[in-house]
Amino acid sequence: MKTIFRILFAFVVSWSLCHAQGEQDKVPTGFIRLVNCVAEGKGTLKLEIDGKDMRSQGYKLGDATGGIALGPGGRKITIKKEGVEEGSTTIQLEKDQTVTVIPYAEKIPATDESPAHLAIRILRLKQRTVESARTATFVSVSGMPELKAEVQGSDSNWSSAFVKRLSISEVSLTNSVGYAPVKINGSPGKPIPIGGLGNYVIVLYDDTEGKVQSLYFRDFKFLSAD
Repeated sequence: MKTIFRILFAFVVSWSLCHAQGEQDKVPTGFIRLVNCVAEGKGTLKLEIDGKDMRSQGYKLGDATGGIALGPGGRKITIKKEGVEEGSTTIQLEKDQTVTVIPYAEKIPATDESPAHLAIRILRLKQRTVESARTATFVSVSGMPELKAEVQGSDSNWSSAFVKRLSISEVSLTNSVGYAPVKINGSPGKPIPIGGLGNYVIVLYDDTEGKVQSLYFRDFKFLSAD
């Protein structure tokens, strides 16, 4: 009898754990992506979501994460880096939505209350789902008021767009495979690796020497488990 009781008890516990895990998997999920464009300050950049440090070693300049899965609802995002005033924002995250946060540094002029200093600001991008085409979306957090972005198509011709600071500009991609060459203000940038249909995002930012750099990520549609 004791053996049968133990088997039944183990079965009930196992079923309960599996059931609980299944219910957890069905919780609607949203996603946050970080793209670090803070060149100023010392050390690495820290990301906190609702007060929790997401990576103890921090993030280097130019790092871009995948989708960090979170439950839907209000989420407080805090960005910290030594030597720069921290920045924060609140995101209302929705099921299956990916929000990209792009922290950058802004020069704050002196006032009667405080001297001139650098502060982190956060640009937010909502996901744009492109199902029937390939699109390059340029977004700039560079200190330059405007940048000229060019992309070479499959016919070897160049399509151009002017990207204002803290704004986006789009270019249609005619390449179906391979790499699409890019120029920023006439200088070669990182080529865009082309795959399936969708939105290819190119973030323009300044490095530690003030030169414009670019980083790329594919705006994949992350889906929750249910």
